[in-house]
Amino acid sequence: MSEEKRFWFPAKKRGFGWGWGFPVTWEGWVVMLVYLGALVGAGLFFDPGKSLWVFLGLVLVLTGGLFWICFKKGEPPGPFLGQKK
Repeated sequence: MSEEKRFWFPAKKRGFGWGWGFPVTWEGWVVMLVYLGALVGAGLFFDPGKSLWVFLGLVLVLTGGLFWICFKKGEPPGPFLGQKK
């Protein structure tokens, strides 16, 4: 049986920029909620006023992980700067 590929994140279709929109599957919503929960946890655990570089590094790692998941499980992103496909 051939299974149709379901994208977790749709490509951004309107406006300027490149990337993905809000999740369209439950797996995408779980990824997004885990990401947001990890950001909140990082803000509570690492005081950005005292350990700013650790906090920023963690935010970069978390955001890079989200980007990687969106790239692997999302629809191929559209053109940049509002150009037509």
